[in-house]
Amino acid sequence: MKYNLSEINEIIRNRRTIYPEQFSLRKVPKEIINALLENARWAPNHGLTQPWFFKIFYGEGIKKFIQFHSASLTDKFDSQKFEKLKQRAEKTSAIIAICMKRKPAEKFPEIEDVESVACAVQNMFLTATAYGLAFYWGTGGLTYTPEMQNFLGLREKDKCLGLIFLGYPAVEWPKGQRRPVEYYSEWVE
Repeated sequence: MKYNLSEINEIIRNRRTIYPEQFSLRKVPKEIINALLENARWAPNHGLTQPWFFKIFYGEGIKKFIQFHSASLTDKFDSQKFEKLKQRAEKTSAIIAICMKRKPAEKFPEIEDVESVACAVQNMFLTATAYGLAFYWGTGGLTYTPEMQNFLGLREKDKCLGLIFLGYPAVEWPKGQRRPVEYYSEWVE
């Protein structure tokens, strides 16, 4: 065997969402965030489109992110939701906007680029798990709005697919459970 399969299986099976409310105040160094980004770029993607783009809000950048949300609030977003986002941001080391950038030729269906970006995020998630980091992929607030698209400098056919909140956990690593494989698979022979 080329790799230690038991360690790979353990990382995959121990990957958990940990909410920003459960983060400690300890800050994740940029070097570790760069390791996550490095592994993201090795995700599968049709035709090597590499459609992922990540905008990292770190340090003072987190304050800029919160100011954008504050300035962009409309009647459809209530102050309670904003306060929750603000509290989450204060406990996180980095907020990473997950973006999909379409190639001008649009050679492949958009869904394939979305899937590639999701694979890149999974690579980041697994790397974060190996580092013992808390990782939350959120899609609330302004994520899918034109305001967010403009704020991130995205073109018309590009998309924001969510926000990663990254930090160190202040809680015990959560346990998980899944249905057995026979519940979600069917063999045809």
